Amino acid sequence: MNNSAQRKKLSRDFYLCDGLVAAEKLLGKILVHNSPDGLTAGRIVELEAYMGESDRGCHAYGGRRTERTEIMYAEGGHAYVYLIYGMYNCMNVIVGGEDIPHCIFLRALEPVEGIALMKKRRGTDKLQNLCSGPGKLCIAMGIDKSLYGADLCGNRLWIEDDECKPEIIRGRRINIDYAGEDADRDWRFAVKGSQFLSAKI
Repeated sequence: MNNSAQRKKLSRDFYLCDGLVAAEKLLGKILVHNSPDGLTAGRIVELEAYMGESDRGCHAYGGRRTERTEIMYAEGGHAYVYLIYGMYNCMNVIVGGEDIPHCIFLRALEPVEGIALMKKRRGTDKLQNLCSGPGKLCIAMGIDKSLYGADLCGNRLWIEDDECKPEIIRGRRINIDYAGEDADRDWRFAVKGSQFLSAKI
């Protein structure tokens, strides 16, 4: 169901759970951004869980609490947006209770609404390529650092449920070889059979 009238915004309680639980729950949900340029929406088809201070792949590993990571310590249901390589924005969904820095890194979306605007922003007509990567999806959705800390229960950036129940597959997280044994954890989750993933799983 893609009709926004049939979708329901997730409540705060949805986000107040362990990162691995949240990762499976978030797959198939729909990320929505109501920007000045227009509304865009995409179904979450690939993501990774990052499990706080004990996870060497996580920005909060070892209790790193900086200006950049402070939002990770907020109550679940906020956006953590940051820049990589000095040019690409990435979005995480903060989950869990206050002072428990678990987050869900969004890797890929299936475009649902505002596709013409997504194509314009990305400079491509290839539907499967619009949001098939963390940087790509942020460009397509118009997500930048101005949305750092955004309340996902608000009216600017939020996530909706249309009762989609995807079959889930799991694998190793990507590009965190520096994380030692934590790099081998199967904390990457994807919708089985999706044609919109950033990479095979």
